[in-house]
This record gives sequence, C-alpha cells and structure tokens, in this order.
Amino acid sequence: MIHISSTFLPVVTWAFFPCTFVSLDHTCRSPVGTNMGKSKQKGNHKSDKKKNIAKTWKTKRRTKDLDQIHSDMKPETAAKLLHQEVDYDVTGCAQHYCLHCARYFVDMRSLKEHFKSKVHKKRLKQLREEPYTQAEAERAAGMGSYIPPKIVEVKTQPVEEDMA
Repeated sequence: MIHISSTFLPVVTWAFFPCTFVSLDHTCRSPVGTNMGKSKQKGNHKSDKKKNIAKTWKTKRRTKDLDQIHSDMKPETAAKLLHQEVDYDVTGCAQHYCLHCARYFVDMRSLKEHFKSKVHKKRLKQLREEPYTQAEAERAAGMGSYIPPKIVEVKTQPVEEDMA
C-alpha cells in the first residue's frame, strides 16, 4: 500500500465572494486567468470578414466600370477626355489621363510608366471582351440562343510628346 502524505498535496480551501476569491487564510487573490477589465479572447477571426465586406462596399476608391470605360473609348468621347481644359483641382491639372484605367497622372513620365505597368495591362485584357448588354442578359435567361461575346481590339492610347 502506498501512503501519500499531505505535504505533497497542498490543500487550499476557497470561498467565493463578489469579484475576488478569498482563501481561508484570508489572502485575497484575483480569479485565475483573468485580467481586470480585459477580455479573455485574444482575437476574433470572424471580424476580418466584416472588415473586408465594409471595404468592398465603400466607394472612396471606386473606379469606373468596364462598360463605362467602353463608352469613354468611343472616338468623340475619347477626344474630349484626352484634351481636357486645365483643371487645378485634378491631379496633373487634368492633362495626363489614362483612358483605359480612368485615372489622372501628375506628368507625362508617370503616365508612360503606368502604360508599362501590370495594372494597365490587366485592364487592357479586361477591356478586350465586349461589354454586357441587355440583349445578352435576355439570351442568358432563356429568351434566345446564346451568342458568345465578341473580342474587341484594345490598344494603349497614343501619347502626345508636345504636351510634356
């Protein structure tokens, strides 16, 4: 038979009082694992989804949609956008505009660098597909036969050196 003495097993008796634990030897201790006023939970991963949803619905950094850019690419509209009057409220005084990305640049050099960038090339690739129309929506809903969207040839706008 094994005998275990009480020296190896400390006996502490606790009595619960509001907001603290008090042992019978009258020493006050805070409850184990709590910090006064702090939450036990370190992180909440579900809040990340809320942050992303809020960010996607914000319109602060919203750019033009592809169908709007397609309408801007028509020759008469494109000429107006590329040859705007000086506007001091817009970046670069509205003189350096990327038609495909709907974005203003400070000077001609930054506009040319933008033409070589991945963002601009991705936008050109997105603009190759013809914009979605009401007739296509009706065909997709079963009111006609499906016709695949046409491919539109999109090239980077010409750069005029005399403006620099």
